[in-house]
Amino acid sequence: MGLVAAACFAEAGNSVLGVDVDSSKIQRLQKGEVPIFEPGLDEIFKRHLGAGNLTFSSELKDGIADAHAAFICVGTPQSEDGSADLRFVLQVAEQIGKALNLRPKDADPLIIVDKSTVPVGTAARVSSVIAGTGTDRAFEVISNPEFLREGSAIQDFLKPDRVVVGCDSDFAEDVMKALYAPFLQASGGKWFRMDPASAELTKYAANAMLALRISFINEIAGLCESIGADVDHVKVAIGADHRIGPAFLNPGPGFGGSCFPKDLQALLKTGREHGHPLMALSATVEANRHQKQALASKVRKHYDVVGGAPAPLAGRHFALWGLAFKAHTDDIRESMSLELIDSLLALGATISVHDYEAMPAVKAKLGDRVTYASDPLACCEGADALLIATEWPQYKVADLEAAAKKLKAKVMFDGRNLFRPEAMKAAGWVYHSIGRRSV
Repeated sequence: MGLVAAACFAEAGNSVLGVDVDSSKIQRLQKGEVPIFEPGLDEIFKRHLGAGNLTFSSELKDGIADAHAAFICVGTPQSEDGSADLRFVLQVAEQIGKALNLRPKDADPLIIVDKSTVPVGTAARVSSVIAGTGTDRAFEVISNPEFLREGSAIQDFLKPDRVVVGCDSDFAEDVMKALYAPFLQASGGKWFRMDPASAELTKYAANAMLALRISFINEIAGLCESIGADVDHVKVAIGADHRIGPAFLNPGPGFGGSCFPKDLQALLKTGREHGHPLMALSATVEANRHQKQALASKVRKHYDVVGGAPAPLAGRHFALWGLAFKAHTDDIRESMSLELIDSLLALGATISVHDYEAMPAVKAKLGDRVTYASDPLACCEGADALLIATEWPQYKVADLEAAAKKLKAKVMFDGRNLFRPEAMKAAGWVYHSIGRRSV
């Protein structure tokens, strides 16, 4: 999120300094190496790095003296009790406070922006930490939550549907409006000014709503399987209702990634702390935990019927297409694929895997517990069945007949509903998907 924001603000004509405590990461960035995969980022990054309006340093003080705004974009991982861990946010706040005295005494207030996803009250905590450093320079801490989707973050930033700013002064709003004006003009997006607490809650509420929709359609998909209905028909019909809309109504293996799981836990923790339990969100979390086992359950059920042995998966080999939690990213945080791999390995199976971007991350995490294939067809060599866990568009247009020739049997477990059951049946596949009849 920080690198995307830096590149996109540079794209709008601003001078941006990116700071990180990881000096090796800074060295890579200075050399023009982008350490993450995000479509469109590499081109913008290299263009502005070369032009000189996007620079990097491991010293925060290098950018504070003449900055108009300082964005805090560090991680807020989940603590053991479910709350957001604010250690890194508060550490940066203290560093900013110590560097503030480098600014001229008559300088405009520095606008310090909480861009990280943080619980209600964080802006006040950050302000208190900065004031506690003893600085006498003017500053204001505001909230500006991001609404970026991994895999389309550049477009989401350049053409936002809305920008939310939680601030107390007109001066802070003017600074932020100037920064975001080019993007809102391009998208026709809406501008929302509110108090910092409301802005902080808005991000959590938005993610919670989207997660709830995902869990809802997955629950309906499970019911479809039980009664013989087709979730593809159901989702299209309910999505045509203008009060509902079609977004986030695609059934699948459950949500993952760096945001939804931890943000729901943080919001639940906030509710408990204030004596307001969020029962619908508690059910959403439980439903998602169950859904992440859906594909493994289908595999076990199939081979229980076929094998009839006490350990039907022992000695079987599976091909798995997709490791990232979603397409167009290399992020494997809370990925269903990792839970699926753990479940199958625990039952004695072996697995070959393929992904277009996430293979290095999985190899760093799992080592040689699985076999890494160079392409989707090589992944299928000698496998008892093909499993699909990530909706990479390349998989949807893959040569399934060529894949079938590599497999021991034409058996597929499709966790993303990439294919129609009727077509798979006509092609001679045993085909299991989400919320539709198996064939």
